[in-house]
Amino acid sequence: MDSVLTPPPLGLYVHLPWCVQKCPYCDFNSHALRGDLPESDYIDALLRDAETEAARATGRRVETVFIGGGTPSLFTAGAIARLLRGLGERLSISADAEVTLEANPGTIEAGRFEGFLDAGVNRLSIGVQSFNDDHLRRLGRIHGGSEASHAVEAAQRAGFERINLDLMHGLPAQSCQQAVHDVDQALALGIQHLSHYQLTLEPGTAFHARPPTLPDEDRLADIEAACAARITAEGLQRYEVSAWATPGEECRHNLNYWGFGDYLAIGAGAHGKISHSDGRIQRYSKLRMPRQYQASAGTPAATAETRTVTMDERPLEYLMNALRLTAGVPMRDALARTGLPREAFEPALGEARAQELLTDDPAWLQATTQGQRFLDDLLARFLDAAPDDTEVGSG
Repeated sequence: MDSVLTPPPLGLYVHLPWCVQKCPYCDFNSHALRGDLPESDYIDALLRDAETEAARATGRRVETVFIGGGTPSLFTAGAIARLLRGLGERLSISADAEVTLEANPGTIEAGRFEGFLDAGVNRLSIGVQSFNDDHLRRLGRIHGGSEASHAVEAAQRAGFERINLDLMHGLPAQSCQQAVHDVDQALALGIQHLSHYQLTLEPGTAFHARPPTLPDEDRLADIEAACAARITAEGLQRYEVSAWATPGEECRHNLNYWGFGDYLAIGAGAHGKISHSDGRIQRYSKLRMPRQYQASAGTPAATAETRTVTMDERPLEYLMNALRLTAGVPMRDALARTGLPREAFEPALGEARAQELLTDDPAWLQATTQGQRFLDDLLARFLDAAPDDTEVGSG
């Protein structure tokens, strides 16, 4: 007998695609700004797009909003205020919604933090990546280490209580001591959330075409272990493979992603997922090129692709994110959000438990320490049922 598909929480992702320049490691849909930022026209397009997304929402309440990029902090506070006000007029947004905006260090953006807070943003995610000036230059970043610290302090002075720092490790020529020093500098700023990612060479990036020399596997393991120990000692808890927070400061928007939640999508290249009342689960994406997106926003032509997640695909689609959560997820949530019976996850779950990649509790889906370390191998047990273009990765 099939399980009943229960609509999960609903979020909203908003994509602002421009950066000052494209970083050599970045595989997101971002575009180096040429000329003036088309701020007003793009906000108009986003709001037209939000009208069509309201139909997908079917009256459901939006619990989280994430404004990503690109570099959203290139937009003025007035533009972000107009965006959030317009979204509230078109969608049912919870009064206590988490509203995150991504920002990069820099004197122009830092001066806007108070305006962003007044506009309705209540959480900042600041892309520091490193505090080491040499490493920042190698990563193609336009800020220095001191600017990164000043940006966080400026956000705190402006009144932001919820701040995430993005920090990378495994950088070209990075030593373990340097990686730990980056972590120490981040923690000294008193932040309650840290995203600590390993640099990976993604297809289509400049680094993939011309790979830098990265630390070997042994050094990477030493870096990860030393940084994890330092972060834990400061009271932040690892709640996802690359995310740390003090209790209660976890990113609600990302938790919804990792828990196979639903999210609307507006903006060039934005991706969304919707669970329908008839049991269908659909993923969709918007046109990637900003000019094409702006021209079609508010019409069906703005959606570049829509695909239905089949029953066979759902176990892998659910687990490839849910198993990144260190606490795991209840089995009942997996059944409710996929609409599948328990048998659909077998025999792969049994094999994974036998090989000590999953804990033994049949009511809970949780990777062991070994399973988290070899997450690709764990997920590969569900790959046979996945479509050919499904990417499995731990990053």
